[in-house]
Amino acid sequence: MSDTPDSNKLRVALVFGGRSGEHDVSIVSARSVGNALDRKKYEVLPMAIDRRGLWTDAETASRVLAESTDRADNVARFEGRHRLDPRLLEDKIDVAFPVLHGPYGEDGTIQGLFEMLGLPYVGCDAASSALCMDKIFCKRMLAHAGLPTPAWIELDRRSWSEDRDMVIEQSIGLGLPLFVKPARLGSSVGISKVSKENDLGPAIAITLDHGERALVEQGLVAREIEVAVLGNRQPRAAVPGEVVPGHEFYDYDDKYVDSACELLAPAPLDAQTTTTARKMGIDAFRLLGCSGMARVDLFFEADDRKLWVSEVNTIPGFTSISMYPRLWEISGLEYPALMDELIRLALEPHI
Repeated sequence: MSDTPDSNKLRVALVFGGRSGEHDVSIVSARSVGNALDRKKYEVLPMAIDRRGLWTDAETASRVLAESTDRADNVARFEGRHRLDPRLLEDKIDVAFPVLHGPYGEDGTIQGLFEMLGLPYVGCDAASSALCMDKIFCKRMLAHAGLPTPAWIELDRRSWSEDRDMVIEQSIGLGLPLFVKPARLGSSVGISKVSKENDLGPAIAITLDHGERALVEQGLVAREIEVAVLGNRQPRAAVPGEVVPGHEFYDYDDKYVDSACELLAPAPLDAQTTTTARKMGIDAFRLLGCSGMARVDLFFEADDRKLWVSEVNTIPGFTSISMYPRLWEISGLEYPALMDELIRLALEPHI
């Protein structure tokens, strides 16, 4: 690739990989994004970060995307050598497109770097990214604003070490089943479903292996609805989709390995529930200060027709089976056009 920018094309830094447990998923998402970016409009510069946080050279980054497949369990392995890709400092990048799921990518860290560099980037800003990434802080905000979210308790390694009986008692008080989740991970990494009281302690121990803080959440008998939101000051929501888990719950393997789940797009909901779900997605997006894009995950209890906000993903999956691009496609925005709009939204505040 020439070092001379093509003045007729926007130079897009496609950043992927990273230090989180979602490293492999990030590579698969980046492949899809890279394939969808119109080469007549954009010059795509792949930038890869290894599992230690080191950046590769340009040739290695391009190779990783070329050699990987569309499965998270079959992507190219690589190691970086640089603290930062020097191309980010050469004033030759027009916009960054981070496809980094989880910590050190979806949590405001890479966004803060781009802001320090004065580089426009796709997606939520550093503050809203950090807020949405932390499930505990996010749920506090939702509850304070009156948006329904399942009941939960908070814990960390210290509280678990000092008073396990109290943590278990409070958790069981929410009622079974329960979900034990790391506070700051995505793609269902580290999440356990607990249906028996004796399984709670081991589940918490496993979850705390993935971070200092965790939450135990009330398990609802509900359908899983996903709402794709797009925009800056005037966000809009696509037609909702539904995830029908193929496993006991929608875990990592269900999402990315054996794909046993069924993804319904659009979700089979009546008109009123569809309207309410879209509005709730936009309300959560605005409340949490999101911009560009986010996927708002909801629970729908069919018996009392109630919707709950589960969590908000500021860099949703972009794999070939991911709901965010699929929902926009059935709502009239094809994948390449979605990429155009995301980049336009990234550049909008800088015009």
